[in-house]
Formats: sequence, C-alpha cells, structure tokens
Amino acid sequence: AAGAKYGISPCGLGARDTLRLEAGMPLYGNELDRRTTPLEAGLARFVHLERGADLPGCRDFLGRVALEAQLAAPLTRKLVGLVLRDRGIARHGYAVRRPGQPEPIGVVTSGSQSPTLGKAIAMAYVPPSAASTGTMLEVVIRDAAVAAEIVPLPFYRRTR
Repeated sequence: AAGAKYGISPCGLGARDTLRLEAGMPLYGNELDRRTTPLEAGLARFVHLERGADLPGCRDFLGRVALEAQLAAPLTRKLVGLVLRDRGIARHGYAVRRPGQPEPIGVVTSGSQSPTLGKAIAMAYVPPSAASTGTMLEVVIRDAAVAAEIVPLPFYRRTR
C-alpha cells in the first residue's frame, strides 16, 4: 500500500529470479555451489591472485591452490547463456546436448520465459568446446529436443 502512489506493487521471488536471470547473474544453489569455481561461472574478473601478496595472511586463502591449478589448465566446463529457438522453457537440471546426439554434454542451471525479451532463456554449464556464441545445442524438455543457441551474457543490457 505504501508504494501504490508511485506505481509500485509487491512481487515475489519468481520475479526476482527472472530479473537476475535476464541480467545473467549467477545464484548460489543454481549456477554456484561448493564444487563450482568463479572461473567456471564466468566470474574471473573477481579473482585477483596477485592482490594482497605483500599483506600478512592475505597471500593464502581457502581455494587458492585449486584456482591456480585451474588457471594453469583448460577449464572442463563453462557457464553460458541460451536462447531457446523452439517452444519450451528450460528448467534447472534439464540436460543439454549437441544436436542429434543422445548423450548430454551439460546441464541447465536456471531457465525461464523472459517477459522483457519475449523469449525463453536459460543458463547452463557446457564444455568449453561447445561454449562459443552462436553454437546450436538442444535442451531436453519432457523427452523432446528443443533447439537452443548460445548467446552472450547478460541477456538484457539497459541502453543509456
């Protein structure tokens, strides 16, 4: 009621989740968990291994060795944005595969219909070899293959 005069109405977690998906923002429990590194999640810009090297206790932190090893070797998976080209909505846990192939190569972490963009969007982890913008993949929705194209994140960028 307090926001009514400003045209503000209440919204729930579903609206918040759709907005964060459109913005390409990872959510702990979906895109992020204890087994996922910031490098895999596309958050390398927040990893500064060189900073703090001269400060006592800042050189070492939990996970540093794993991140250094991951930087020295190729990633095994990468978070990508998907736009579905056929009807359907990709949901958390749905399999991602190469067109016409039966074996999954990845998994959807978040997906929804985007009211802002007017299309179904999703984020998924796939091998880096399949993670290039424009690559066509399939999301398995109720045993049916639905075409999906890899697009850059974020899905929506406000124009100035």
